[in-house]
Amino acid sequence: MTYFGPVNSLTVFWLAALIILVIVEFMTAALTTIWFVGGALVALIAAALGAPIPVQIVLFVIVSGVLLFTVRPYALKHFNPKRSATNVDAMIGKQGIVTGKIDNTNQTGAVKVDNMEWSARSAIHGQVIEEGQTVNVEAVDGVKLIVRPE
Repeated sequence: MTYFGPVNSLTVFWLAALIILVIVEFMTAALTTIWFVGGALVALIAAALGAPIPVQIVLFVIVSGVLLFTVRPYALKHFNPKRSATNVDAMIGKQGIVTGKIDNTNQTGAVKVDNMEWSARSAIHGQVIEEGQTVNVEAVDGVKLIVRPE
């Protein structure tokens, strides 16, 4: 092991890893590498205290993993609470009016939802839904809404 004054090379390694991970997080803003910064910080402290390399690596992996899998989902949920479903995702759960007979066998059907015309198919195979009926959107398959009569 090489020493640079009172700081050993492992301390420099963990400090460099920490700085690089912070830079990567700032560049991506994906809330992914920031959790590894926590692991690198704990490993840096362990290296400064003279812990052996395997202990440093285990601490890095454990702390990073715990932060990534426990804190990240919470942070993502609260990072942008005003985020709302957009475009197609917003269609699920809405009601629409059948504007063209829905028949999965003949691959026909249209529904108007929020003043927009969509191709539609029935969620129940073989079910025909007549024009004018109210339906609920259950899913989206490509550019088609999957609907079920109300």
